[in-house]
Amino acid sequence: MADTIAAISTPPGEGGISVIRVSGADSIGAADRIFSFKGKLKDVPTHTVHYGHVIQPATGERVEEALVTVMRGPRSFTTEDVVEISCHGGIIAVKKVLDLVLEQDVRLAEPGEFTKRAFLNGRIDLAQAEAVIDLIRAKSDRAYKIALRQVEGTLSKQVKQLRHRLVELMAHIEVNIDYPEHDVEEMTNAFIRDKCKEALADLDRLLRTAEQGKILREGIVTAIVGRPNVGKSSLLNALAGESKAIVTDIPGTTRDVIEEYVNLNGIPLKLLDTAGLRETDDIVERIGVERSRSALTDADLIIMVVNRSEPLHEDEKLLIEQVRDKMSIVVLNKSDLPLQADLDYIQARFEPERIVSMSVKEEEGLERLGQAIGGLFFGGQLEMNDMTYVSNVRHIHLLKSAMRSLEEALEAVDGQIPIDMIQIDISRAWEHLGELVGDSAHESLLDQIFSQFCLGK
Repeated sequence: MADTIAAISTPPGEGGISVIRVSGADSIGAADRIFSFKGKLKDVPTHTVHYGHVIQPATGERVEEALVTVMRGPRSFTTEDVVEISCHGGIIAVKKVLDLVLEQDVRLAEPGEFTKRAFLNGRIDLAQAEAVIDLIRAKSDRAYKIALRQVEGTLSKQVKQLRHRLVELMAHIEVNIDYPEHDVEEMTNAFIRDKCKEALADLDRLLRTAEQGKILREGIVTAIVGRPNVGKSSLLNALAGESKAIVTDIPGTTRDVIEEYVNLNGIPLKLLDTAGLRETDDIVERIGVERSRSALTDADLIIMVVNRSEPLHEDEKLLIEQVRDKMSIVVLNKSDLPLQADLDYIQARFEPERIVSMSVKEEEGLERLGQAIGGLFFGGQLEMNDMTYVSNVRHIHLLKSAMRSLEEALEAVDGQIPIDMIQIDISRAWEHLGELVGDSAHESLLDQIFSQFCLGK
């Protein structure tokens, strides 16, 4: 019988309430020993909430006012008996209650252990469990919707259907191996080829959304670069909707890389506001400039800001040559002022859709910038909302591995390899897909995945 575990499920610090989650065979009994109200929790119906006080069992002294929710298994997140104690938010109050719970032969839960129990008890599969992390960490509405659909099992359902078809194919091959005199359902190389191609088409359809899904899950690392005082920090502030970076007329104000997550047209961006790229004798600013140059290498997207009301500087032309062949967009800032920059020089090196004219000061052109980024990464627009996006790196790797195994099976068919050897490749593809949903996952993999969860989830 699994032991009973407990942890604080709400973020640390001050707040309206804090919630302590308890799960396991003795969760209701443990709560009964420290909770005083007009009855006993062991007698109440499932999924009910009860008002009372957390007490010291030995003395009856009141420790905290609380609401206790009882959820009996299997109708709970972990499928075990679960109790949630809602008390006042704050470090001291919640610690006192948790300490009392842990004194009732209850141990502190490990990170992600509640979700791990939900997986081990069959309530969710591994892909759904991982989507719980994505749901918590979602940085945009679209990323949230993708994670929610995966928690509901949309990806798992498709993977399981694909595994079922591969099992049927392997069964047909097995019959043909055992009874070669009976060519069951015309078990020929052509039949194997057709079934493998169908499975490959399904895998290809899932992987086509992988790059978009990964971006929506993790965000686009975006470096804002340019000369000092062209409006880089102003652009970051405009995108963030608040003053994150200092903006002055003095060159060299930004001396380090400033990071900020923003959501632009549903696309999550991890913005890096960099120090202005110029030669300087200031040692601190020089370090910032060097970090800016490193950001050019590490970024998924480069937004180069140019002051269109001034002629292009030579170092700006050098920077244009550096970024023109990367995923980059040129922002022609200060469109409210007369044009002085050499527009022909820029247009000769960037496609029209990668040039955005805007006035950061007037907050004009932010939507056009979002459209330009969407066009660069998503071909103009995201797929329909009902698409199943693959966003997890582990899932992408396993889908690609399954695809390679099926491609090897096709090569074996064309090479007239015996079908019992072909079955090995098909079985390997089936196992890769099983690892995705957790049917064939190793304990070390489970520990690695669930260790990424926060305590109490």
